[in-house]
Amino acid sequence: MKDVDGLTRENAGRLMRGELKRTIFPCTPYGCLYLVQKATGDDNYVCGKNVVVLGRSKIVGSPAAALFLWHHGTVTICHSKTRDIKEQCLKADILVVAIGKKHFVKGDWIKPGAVVIDCGINVEEATEPGKKNKLFGDVDFEEAKKVASFITPVPGGVGPMTVAMLIRNTYEQAVARRLQQNGKTESLNSQMRQAAV
Repeated sequence: MKDVDGLTRENAGRLMRGELKRTIFPCTPYGCLYLVQKATGDDNYVCGKNVVVLGRSKIVGSPAAALFLWHHGTVTICHSKTRDIKEQCLKADILVVAIGKKHFVKGDWIKPGAVVIDCGINVEEATEPGKKNKLFGDVDFEEAKKVASFITPVPGGVGPMTVAMLIRNTYEQAVARRLQQNGKTESLNSQMRQAAV
């Protein structure tokens, strides 16, 4: 069982080439896709939608963009050099934010009815002894929830989904290994992906 977090070069290459049946999806992007599908109640919701991904990291942004692209979304990646980020966000039916800046995206940046997935983790240190640090996302949740149809909170949104996808990847790889040991060529991973795609 290797690379259950889906972050090796081999898996990244497969994902970028669209070889979904053989790819172990990176956990956070996989969780983002799953959240969109389950929140909307439509496994094909991404198909034909404008997806804007803020951030191009190798861990979240780039693989999320590829995953949404291969699920037939029209994907735009925004980064620190992108001009008019607000205007790009306003076009998004699905907005995935992973840039590491507290409350960077405001409510007036969000298209009414959009699905917003906030992957940001920003820690505000406690200023008083005995107090706990606070976590904030990259999206101003209080403003955005008035506009978005679905939005993930921070904490409690993408983080738990990342863990769930890690467990799912681990399970799928364990079953795939068992099938290979028993001489079966098709893995559970590819069987599950065929049902999902």
